[in-house]
Amino acid sequence: MPAPVDISTSVSALDLDSEKQYPAVTSAPKDGLVHQKQTEDERAAFLATFTLEEEKKILRKIDYHFLLLLGLMHMTKSIDTASAASVKVLQVGQPSNILKELHMTADQYNWVQTFYYFGYIFFEAPMVATMKKMLPHRYYARILVSWGTILACHAALKGKEGFYTARFFMGLMEAGLLPGHFAQLVSWYRTEDMHKPVMWYTCLQNCSGIIGSLLVYGVSYLDGRCGMSAWRWVFLIEGVATIAFGIVVYFLWPDYPKSKTSARWLSEREQDFIEARLSENAPRTAEPAFSWQEVRQSLTDPMTWLFTGCQGFVNLGGFGLTWYTPTIVTDLGFAKLPRNQLLIIPPSAAAVLACIFAGWFMKKGYITRPLFAMLDLSCMVVCFILFFTISSRGGIYAACIIATAFYWMYFPIFYPWRTANLRGATRTAVSIGISNGLAQCGGAIGPQLFRSKWKHNRYRNSFAICASFVITAWFVNAYTWWVTRNVECDVQRIRHRRKEAAKEGRVLNDDDIKVFEERQFYQGLHRKTDG
Repeated sequence: MPAPVDISTSVSALDLDSEKQYPAVTSAPKDGLVHQKQTEDERAAFLATFTLEEEKKILRKIDYHFLLLLGLMHMTKSIDTASAASVKVLQVGQPSNILKELHMTADQYNWVQTFYYFGYIFFEAPMVATMKKMLPHRYYARILVSWGTILACHAALKGKEGFYTARFFMGLMEAGLLPGHFAQLVSWYRTEDMHKPVMWYTCLQNCSGIIGSLLVYGVSYLDGRCGMSAWRWVFLIEGVATIAFGIVVYFLWPDYPKSKTSARWLSEREQDFIEARLSENAPRTAEPAFSWQEVRQSLTDPMTWLFTGCQGFVNLGGFGLTWYTPTIVTDLGFAKLPRNQLLIIPPSAAAVLACIFAGWFMKKGYITRPLFAMLDLSCMVVCFILFFTISSRGGIYAACIIATAFYWMYFPIFYPWRTANLRGATRTAVSIGISNGLAQCGGAIGPQLFRSKWKHNRYRNSFAICASFVITAWFVNAYTWWVTRNVECDVQRIRHRRKEAAKEGRVLNDDDIKVFEERQFYQGLHRKTDG
């Protein structure tokens, strides 16, 4: 067997855009990094020493250590975040209802979610920028334990001011979870493979709607036990469970391909392979934990703001729907308390199926990711228009199910598309942190669109505003597609080349995506036939 080739990477003080080869680090003395270049031929020669079966075995190891924990983390987050919406309709009209006990109106209650996202928005980018220095397993454990503690404290709430404060700090503690995952996963997965972890996290995240509804339904029967209302039990149980899960994450979550924690389940040769197969813009283990230069590059990179717009406008429409789904379902009057909670399950189940379909379809590579995103957004626009044009209770509920499915289908497409345009460890973390943080404005603004004064016509005005945001998202995504069209065509081309190589029983090592010096697939508006 050939000796392993060291392919770990370090970023010099130069702009990453100027890197045209694959830099490697042989040592990191105290007085600075020692750089040596690994040519594309050396990289190809190293990859050629691996068989297809070896590649599959290594990738299965990565999936085994990441996917389930990743999905469970986001499922836990979604259950905990959505609990505020779910408990609102527990014991409606009874003295033990949360609105009655905390002396809040429905409009005041909407601020609960808004304050939560204030904490999220302001601290998303700063939090994720600390991840590499802290190491991911500590970073995520800290997030889970701290937000679980604050959530459990919700059980002691006495008034709306305390509720607003608790939600703000809960958002602050959760900040950095999703962008942190993507800032780390791009060190393990190629951009055309990112659909898999995204599909897992979105599917299990939407399972939270099913599990959370069943949990709230079951806990509703604890109303009055030990002198506590059902809504207090919900917060206490979910908070304690989150703390326990955070401890599990501390011991099981991997860090980076060449971290000490990874050496427990990967050989040195396998660690080298994981970094060698990454595309040229992917961050490597040996890159500095933080770089102010890359922070500045993130802030001045148009891609940061384009993708922020893409995600943000989608969220402005989608978050309003997800926040108010329990209330919409309850107001439709299909089921009495507490069985109204069970009607939240079909929208969540539809979202899970939609995410699975999106992951499967993108794996096939029939069309580019932005084109799929545009088709999905077109269907989402139609659904939101239906909300304010139909009056039938059944029609509104059906539109709620279908719109939820299309909303969640967007993310297994969007995040892999986003990762193809990330560069450097700090730049990746800050760019995703900024984009995801500002996109959470949808979570802050969405609930405010559903005012009590619009309840009389089943929130048609609210959904008309949401539809306008989704339409705007369609145009922003279309422009971003145009800007990234060459890289996306290259991603699709390499996906097909990898599939061809797999049919031949080998690992692709003679070609890869060009991000720094893009291949030109378009001549003006026209696609070149020869690529």
